[in-house]
Amino acid sequence: MRLRAVRADELPLLQDIERAAGLCFRDVGMPEIADDEPLPLGELARYERAGLAWVAVGGTGLPAAYLIADRVDGCLHVEQVSVHPAYARRAVGRSLLEHLAGRARGKGVPALTLTTFADVPWNAPYYDRCGFRRLAEDELTPGLRRIRAQEAAHGLDRWPRVCMRRAL
Repeated sequence: MRLRAVRADELPLLQDIERAAGLCFRDVGMPEIADDEPLPLGELARYERAGLAWVAVGGTGLPAAYLIADRVDGCLHVEQVSVHPAYARRAVGRSLLEHLAGRARGKGVPALTLTTFADVPWNAPYYDRCGFRRLAEDELTPGLRRIRAQEAAHGLDRWPRVCMRRAL
């Protein structure tokens, strides 16, 4: 897999990847997450224009996975990582995370952060293995608190969620 910045014409493919990747939530009793629509094209375009969206492409040249990030409280916040199921379990998501970590280090960013489901095997337990640690409530920054409030308003608190941080 080759990693590169996403192109504007590929944004609909990111939505397709997210839809396909989300289907596995049905298998763990979270059909609402499986049915949740991906970010709208306009929102994805904001990440692309900001230089905060990357794809992993295989031999076909088409994206197989993507990562989008945002700047939150001086850190880079992983907003979404999605890997098409046809490319799952090949360290593609980890490669995208390492790519982001390298870019962050090069810009003097102290850490990566994210929010995720605590008990879904390919969420918090996966990020634990990728060097992230779970944050206690008193460690949350104002930006992470805002993100968690938005997630709660979206109904994501039906399932346990955690904030995580990976120091660089």
